[in-house]
Amino acid sequence: MSDILPKLIDANFILRYLLRDDEKLYEQAYPVLERAKTGEEKILILESVLTECVYVLLKIYRVEREIIAAKMRELISYRGVVNSDQKDLAEAARLFGKTDLSFVDCLLCAKSHLHKFTLLTFDKELMKYCA
Repeated sequence: MSDILPKLIDANFILRYLLRDDEKLYEQAYPVLERAKTGEEKILILESVLTECVYVLLKIYRVEREIIAAKMRELISYRGVVNSDQKDLAEAARLFGKTDLSFVDCLLCAKSHLHKFTLLTFDKELMKYCA
């Protein structure tokens, strides 16, 4: 990676890019994320930002879980995404598309599986997928 720090992007930036519901904002987000797709631009996407994106897409825009999961996995796989936990995020997105769990629960499950953490929870539904 170059000496240039990655850009930290928020949920609104990602959502305008994915939804293209505000042309002016889309035109600002598009070049950055397209450069990130090829690796020309380095970006960091926080777990909390992805969680907000998933929530907004699911609850506000009523996008199907499978579509959200595919979009999040695609975004996370961009060459310019520099998250050290890309595998965790991709696995959480995959699980989100196949279950009724919240994205946060999917993150917990992914991290417990991939890193062999013991997950402590009283949530029986979560334990079905994370046991």
